Amino acid sequence: MGIVGCYLMPHPPIMIPEVGKDEARKVNTSIEAAHEVGREIRDLKPDTLVLISPHGPIFQDAVCIYDFPLKGSFASFGAPEVRLEFESDEELKKEILERAGRTGVPAVKSSSVRLSRYGVKEELDHGVLVPLYFITQYAKGFKLLPLAFGMLPYEDLYAFGRVIRESAGALGKRVVVVASGDLSHRLTPGAPAGYSPQGRVFDEKLVSILESFDIGALYGLDPVLAKKAGECGLRSIWIMLGALDGFSVDSRVLSYEGPFGVGYCVARFRPEGEGKSWLERLYNRRAEKIKMRREKEDSYVKLARRSLETYVKTGRVMDVPGNLPREMLEQRAGVFVSIKKHGQLRGCIGTIMPTRRNIAEEIIKNAISAGCEDPRFFPVEPEELPELTYSVDVLTPPEPIDSPDKLDPKKYGVIVKRGNRTGLLLPDLEGIDTVEEQINIALRKAGIRPGEGYELFRFEVIRHH
Repeated sequence: MGIVGCYLMPHPPIMIPEVGKDEARKVNTSIEAAHEVGREIRDLKPDTLVLISPHGPIFQDAVCIYDFPLKGSFASFGAPEVRLEFESDEELKKEILERAGRTGVPAVKSSSVRLSRYGVKEELDHGVLVPLYFITQYAKGFKLLPLAFGMLPYEDLYAFGRVIRESAGALGKRVVVVASGDLSHRLTPGAPAGYSPQGRVFDEKLVSILESFDIGALYGLDPVLAKKAGECGLRSIWIMLGALDGFSVDSRVLSYEGPFGVGYCVARFRPEGEGKSWLERLYNRRAEKIKMRREKEDSYVKLARRSLETYVKTGRVMDVPGNLPREMLEQRAGVFVSIKKHGQLRGCIGTIMPTRRNIAEEIIKNAISAGCEDPRFFPVEPEELPELTYSVDVLTPPEPIDSPDKLDPKKYGVIVKRGNRTGLLLPDLEGIDTVEEQINIALRKAGIRPGEGYELFRFEVIRHH
């Protein structure tokens, strides 16, 4: 059979009567919609339920399929008596992993990693348990396959969803996919993640997109808006929608509310025969974005890219080209090179003050360091090079300041210094809107506690991208 239905469900434990008690009434709209989902899934009679959680073992570079005993409780939320346990669908798990490997979408079993190293318990998390609490009020006898999305590009998550669809079809299983996720956590003052007016904007746009099942509009959703909204469901949604790739879909939003400053949406997506596939188009759009950016590169960015490409492919540090603008050959300055892969940082290394004979040499050295020596990341591999984008910041000399009032996160970068501990943050970064945020991040980088005394410096940059 294959995919017979998909759902988006929120996961606040307060929805569980034994946890929320009287407070559960404040999310009654979501509770009623969750019961409706349970009844629909009962009528679909699935062999297996695939559930995507944002609170499981989240890896930067792979989807993780749970590979431990599928049981858990609400003990962490004061209700240890509410326990759930399920049988794993090992056949579907094996099929998905094999197909993902052939497709090139990174996916691992949780047993391949020692989860205790990361403080992750081998038990079902509330992102899994809350939706299943309502589903199991009605549907019985299905096997479970929970997974945690990875911090992969949306196109790859969508492709993984397509792998789920193909695997279910190949095995002739009736499969329901549930995306567990909340929307913005910043809807109101006092919300769990703080307040942002962009939270409401994000939720309204996303709910409208889901109602109309508009994949193109979802792909065009501003990533800065999503970051400012503080959501936790978008990646779950992308995998779920990938499981519907190639179907004509009847979509319906069953409920939306945000009583605690967090957006809760329940939605149903019913496959209704063959439709158009978005998978190839999504990858083509990504390639086109990179191509257009390459065509607009100036001499600074082009030099950074070619420096890293030359080094990764040959192990050789390239010579300074002779056809560069005069200022790159004659002037000296501190330079930062930032590298991103599909919108996510892949490396950033720089110098506050010049250490080379000219800006060109500074770029060459720092581009290689950003790609191969940033301790937060593995060195760039040759196959990654076509997917990378670059920016180059040329710094003005830092100047000391005596007050944060003389900072502006859009105009000035900041340096904090105490003894030999130094932290720097570049200006005009996505999601950094206040001086307080800017200083706090720089302090964390330096390992300086906010209560300690420190010196402040500011600088400006000329950004090339």
